[in-house]
Amino acid sequence: MAAVKPSRDEMDGSNYSMRCVVLVTWPSTTSNSSLTSPSFYSSTAPNTQFSSLTTENGGKETSIPVATIRIYGLDREGIDLALCQLLHGHGCSIVHAEQHRDRDANCFFQRIVFDYSTMHTDQLSLEYGVQEVCTRFRMEFQLNWGTRPKRLCIFVSKYDHVLWDILLRHKARELDCEIPLIVSNHPDLEPVADSFGVRFEVFKITKDTKRDQEQREIALMKDLEIDVVVLARYMQIVSDEFCAEFAHRIINIHHSFLPAFIGSKPYHRAYDRGVKLIGATAHYATANLDEGPIIEQNIERVSHRDSVEDLLRKGRWVERCALIHALRAHLDDRVIVYGNKTVVFEE
Repeated sequence: MAAVKPSRDEMDGSNYSMRCVVLVTWPSTTSNSSLTSPSFYSSTAPNTQFSSLTTENGGKETSIPVATIRIYGLDREGIDLALCQLLHGHGCSIVHAEQHRDRDANCFFQRIVFDYSTMHTDQLSLEYGVQEVCTRFRMEFQLNWGTRPKRLCIFVSKYDHVLWDILLRHKARELDCEIPLIVSNHPDLEPVADSFGVRFEVFKITKDTKRDQEQREIALMKDLEIDVVVLARYMQIVSDEFCAEFAHRIINIHHSFLPAFIGSKPYHRAYDRGVKLIGATAHYATANLDEGPIIEQNIERVSHRDSVEDLLRKGRWVERCALIHALRAHLDDRVIVYGNKTVVFEE
């Protein structure tokens, strides 16, 4: 299904990823689940996340199905009211709604989570209604009904602190996702994967084998229906082709407060520079190294008394915090990418 696109003169490029059972978006010739400039875009394969609310009913817990709509476009009066009226007209109840207006860019962003357990029409009718509203207001949109957890693949090398944090939080049910695969260019962390019952695959990377190995990685992830890739201190630069294959679905944790200290050994360079703050940045990986849209950042104070080893130790903490917050935002459909920036709605 298609709607009228804004012209390139009207709108900057926009990108963001979404999980949908039935995808309602602009047509695309590409085959992944991100949004690409200048309009939303999704794969033809379902890329969904289980969504529900739990309430008490006579002492029993009851799951209520909820869906999510995210929209983005030039700020036009009445779009938020039109969507609310549409949902109400179909018998849906809004659980919560968040919006943001970028005054400088004259852009409007909104995320609506709604309960459709009492919907008196069918899903297709509502999808056509959303399409009609967004066509009328020339808005980009995606609608996620929420059916299964997002499937996550973690890329690692030899550093294990971020991997442990993700796996432990997942085991504690703090992350609404499935983790069927861990990929590495070294075998060192296979015991960690084994302890959590997660498949571990080694793809050794050299200058001569990089392209072929990445193609094997991509093929495996497609077979396993991977939705999100996390570079958890993966000490390899992924290719432009790899980034394009999973556009705005690759979350990287960089161990500096970007845009400071791009590239390798940022803590050593921070120490040499005598900084008073160190940080970590979780961002979407793009063809430009460490320059993708930033999702989350965290910082920690340091002083002249701290050695490089102290910076490394403190940095491991901020890396874990930044990545987990970014990953949660992505899994919850709280991120909208436009240009090289993001709008991240509150948890």
